[in-house]
Amino acid sequence: MKRILIVEDDNAINELLYDLLNEQYDVTQAYAGSEAKRLTETESFDLILLDLMLPGISGEAFIEAFRRTSEVPIIVLTAKAEVDVLANVLSIGANDYVSKPFNTIEVQARVKAQLRDHKEFFEKTEVHRRGPIELDEAARVVKVNGSEVTLTQKEFDMLKSFLLHPQKVFTKANLFESVWHEPYFGDDNTISVHISRLRSKLSQYNEEELIETIWGVGFKLKQF
Repeated sequence: MKRILIVEDDNAINELLYDLLNEQYDVTQAYAGSEAKRLTETESFDLILLDLMLPGISGEAFIEAFRRTSEVPIIVLTAKAEVDVLANVLSIGANDYVSKPFNTIEVQARVKAQLRDHKEFFEKTEVHRRGPIELDEAARVVKVNGSEVTLTQKEFDMLKSFLLHPQKVFTKANLFESVWHEPYFGDDNTISVHISRLRSKLSQYNEEELIETIWGVGFKLKQF
């Protein structure tokens, strides 16, 4: 099920959007820009519905920061109808906007369209790049700073998971289930060994550690 993050400080509008989308999607609610920033740093989403006038961090500031690391589509919800405002949010990385007060059918249609377009884009995109890492899915080739790194199938799939979700902190259970496609029963050694080998191979071509340990939680890709 696709995951949608609603970022809207107006409780009534936030609840309306939740009720509208919750039957079809896995919906998370946030009420401030700072809360949205925290959520997107630890979880992955397929689409974000974003108000502009938010406490903590403005919608515009959130978009600019989020776009440094993610291509997940953002639909702006705004009562600011000025052309220059709308042009600005699109120029800094928003994919679409819906003016308030909005029509619920229009919101559903725009959400569906962005999810479809994003899926088609990533199905066509076979090469993933983050910082010094380049991963070619079709060729099953990984390069770090231009040098090819030889990985096993599990190491390749593990690195791919990190690249596709660069903000996500993966627990050992997350990694096992996404790479081995089996339920996780607490076999810490399997993940630890594969992470250690993957790090060792990547470090041959990069001075800094590319996979970070978040103590007590799991692992994530270094932010670039």
